[in-house]
Amino acid sequence: MVRPRNFSAGPAQMPEEVLLSAQAEFMDFAGTGMSVLETSHRSAAYRRVVDAAEASLREVLGVPDSYGVLFLQGGATLEFAGIPMNLMRRGRAGHIVSGHFAKVAAEEAARYGSAEILATSEPTGFDRIPDLPAPEAFAGMDYGYICQNNTIYGTMFHGLPDCGGTPLVADVSSCFLSFPLDVTDYGLLFAGAQKNAGPSGVCVIVVDRSLVEAGPALGVCPTYLDYSAQLAKGSMLNTPNTFGIYLCGKVFDWVRGTGGLEAMGERNAEKAALLYGAIDRSDLYRGCAVPSSRSVANVTFRLPTPELEREFVDRAAGQGLVGLAGHRLVGGIRASIYNAVGIDAVRDLVAFMESFELSVTGRSF
Repeated sequence: MVRPRNFSAGPAQMPEEVLLSAQAEFMDFAGTGMSVLETSHRSAAYRRVVDAAEASLREVLGVPDSYGVLFLQGGATLEFAGIPMNLMRRGRAGHIVSGHFAKVAAEEAARYGSAEILATSEPTGFDRIPDLPAPEAFAGMDYGYICQNNTIYGTMFHGLPDCGGTPLVADVSSCFLSFPLDVTDYGLLFAGAQKNAGPSGVCVIVVDRSLVEAGPALGVCPTYLDYSAQLAKGSMLNTPNTFGIYLCGKVFDWVRGTGGLEAMGERNAEKAALLYGAIDRSDLYRGCAVPSSRSVANVTFRLPTPELEREFVDRAAGQGLVGLAGHRLVGGIRASIYNAVGIDAVRDLVAFMESFELSVTGRSF
């Protein structure tokens, strides 16, 4: 079977090397004679899986010892509640709302304290990252919050806000492991794994231990979401997503083995430049994001009519290019070019875009 070119926003394409490695071990994990799916999370064999995954991520991301690493269930969405319940000690957080998930996170945080909107690009349809507030705007806040890459709208922060000493919290789900970053610029970063780090069902959290060592800020915090308790138990306060963490570890190893984040960033920049270049040369396609805010992970664009967009998606699927329909909230076209999507897949997409434009307009770009 020929694998399609998968541009889905998540669950997304995973590295073939990772899938084949897991397949080879599926019936006999680490010489146990059992699948990892059957292996107790309390066993020494599985404890090595979690420890190895954390060690690999620490190396790839450059996580210092002063930061803890967690692999939790519930996806990134559960942390919209977990973060304020753990960090909102003074009852105030400053949110920059740059897209749907940033807005939902602010709405959830408002259940537990004051989630103050310091900047938003909603008036322009989330087509850009809003102008960043001055550091003084974060004074007296427990943390500042951003969604660093906006999957639906195809926008990304190309510089972090200066929070003036207030910890920065970032949802990095769709740009996680896409390029180098300095973990110490953040108080906490978190990512749903299903885009660049593994399968759905795992949320990776990297947090400054000093922010959570005193326990949750709010007494209503469920024990499962108590980051200090989870750190003390090594992400295994209860039965974790054992197979998901196992696959995440393999993805971290793959990132490390393919040159780390420097090389990954270069490859992702090349893919994005190729695809945006095609859009900008075209008379048929129109990019959705303001160029200065364009994402390197999710490329969004429109055609003149919804009917043409549906035809584009259908014809692309017929040529093995799948997952290109835009999010249901906005429509249009979205190509998610995550780490496991190779440059050849993007070249194939650009070639299809050119042929489609020729068939529609009689011109190519």
